Amino acid sequence: MTNKEEELELKEINSGEKISYATTKDDLIMLARQTKTKAEKRKDGLILSLPLIAYFIHMAEYYYMPNKPGNVNTHVYGIFLTMLAAMYVCGLIASKFNYKTFLYFRHKAPFYTLVFVILLVFDILTLKTGVLIMPYFPWADKVFNAAIEDKLYLLDCVKNSLILLFTGYSIGVILGIITGILCGYSDKISYWIMPFIKLLGPIPSTTWLPLVMVLMNSLFKGAVFIISLGVWFSVSIATITGIRNVNREYYMVARTLGATSNQLVTKIAIPSALPSIFQGMTQGMSSACTALLVAEMLGVESGLGWYITWQKSWAEFPKMYAAIVIICITFILVNWILNSIKKGVLKWQEV
Repeated sequence: MTNKEEELELKEINSGEKISYATTKDDLIMLARQTKTKAEKRKDGLILSLPLIAYFIHMAEYYYMPNKPGNVNTHVYGIFLTMLAAMYVCGLIASKFNYKTFLYFRHKAPFYTLVFVILLVFDILTLKTGVLIMPYFPWADKVFNAAIEDKLYLLDCVKNSLILLFTGYSIGVILGIITGILCGYSDKISYWIMPFIKLLGPIPSTTWLPLVMVLMNSLFKGAVFIISLGVWFSVSIATITGIRNVNREYYMVARTLGATSNQLVTKIAIPSALPSIFQGMTQGMSSACTALLVAEMLGVESGLGWYITWQKSWAEFPKMYAAIVIICITFILVNWILNSIKKGVLKWQEV
């Protein structure tokens, strides 16, 4: 091989290395975008238009298909559907300028279509035909109007539920992290505490509700205790698992460098166990939400759970369903906030 040939081969190798180093996730996304055929682009356009097609069909059904005699609809539900469609259109516009946004909506479009189809079918079965009979199955427009009619009371119930939820959840998380750190790092402390965790953990926290409500001097404190108990168990187990799975070599290296016992906990154990701790916090939130609703339904005199029981006793099913929808939205937002905090704190895990 001549010097010139060797030089050319070296340039090819170097250029190949540059390409491999420059090929990031964003580069791959852009490459996928540029290599799409016309047929694939038409398919993408069709899939992205499906939610809007389903929206127009649903609107035509809602306004032009005759209602069952006696059933009345308003523009409230139509405005709600239009708002959903408008948000989707805004997302499509944004996807023109950001390919990642395009990929997100391309992936979600079939599901959004299904949502409109489900709403359409439910509207036909309730408002239009009455297959699902009143008062047990009110149509969506009736539920929205019930929520608007009782909006001040519902907002107050949401506020009280969130106060109760986060009071119990915060106490449970703090005590769970402390318990988990102590038991995970110290075998002596674990010897005394782990048997109680194993004893109380498998028992659902709501089992203790009747006893706690009698022993506590207020219903609010009793509900806080029940919520905290379930969260404490989930976070404790997750923290213990996370700390015990820390590589022991980290401790040895830290001690060699002169780290104190407190520094081993704060600089090694806790940061390494954070993914497990957040997993326990997520599980604890699920437990807290369940305990919250049970506590409100059985004892607490305010909140969404109490509101559902109250309206059900008066056969006000539209208001009951309105509260259920608000509960779902509230808990989705709470979990989204928790996951956002988790992603921010654990950003170092991203590759």
